[in-house]
Amino acid sequence: MTYQPRTIAYLAEVMHPPLAPDPRSVQRLHNEFFQENDPTYSSFHVSDAGPTLSNPASRPGAVSSVSFLQDRILFREEMGGLLTDQFAERVRKVCERMSAERKIGVFLAQVVTLRSLVNAKNRRDTREFLSKDLLGISTGLDAFTQPPATLGLRMAFPTASPGNPAMAVRVESYNADPRSLFLETQTTFGPLVVERGLGDIEQRIHESYAQLTGPVLDFISRFDRPRGA
Repeated sequence: MTYQPRTIAYLAEVMHPPLAPDPRSVQRLHNEFFQENDPTYSSFHVSDAGPTLSNPASRPGAVSSVSFLQDRILFREEMGGLLTDQFAERVRKVCERMSAERKIGVFLAQVVTLRSLVNAKNRRDTREFLSKDLLGISTGLDAFTQPPATLGLRMAFPTASPGNPAMAVRVESYNADPRSLFLETQTTFGPLVVERGLGDIEQRIHESYAQLTGPVLDFISRFDRPRGA
């Protein structure tokens, strides 16, 4: 069954050994992007947590930023127009620049979180799809005095073997639109040695997206059937 996922958030945390935040190095990175006619982020500011590069919100609720914290680089692209390959390239490019700037020899872990919406094919209200088709708990909900506003499932998949990532999956109803299913995958990868190249930082984001659009959507499709089928 074919779905059209609408990705509403890309997040990546790239962990490194603890470093005191250095606004000057982030300012230099910001200046380099502009000198190369590639203003990846338009604004620079410093908070108590550390320096951040960001773009103005393109719509209500939108976030486009990268924060340089003591032990990680945190990327957030939420409710914007960035595509998967653009986000993956951005993460890799910033990590390459900052590893050279801050003399980071290893990134200890990488966590990729993706959030998407899809419409169920055979139910107009995804709470009905979840309670009746996927979870089969609709009669049990009578124990409560009112129906739940949000309903969902969470699964955690540990690392199956060395080198394979761990993954958590959420499948929930979406309060802003009852026709939409909210899907989230959070994939945790192991360390990367910088001198071997950081292409894997980019590839891991594509792998995470392939998990969301592959096994997760396949799982949904096995329950999203016409009634009586």
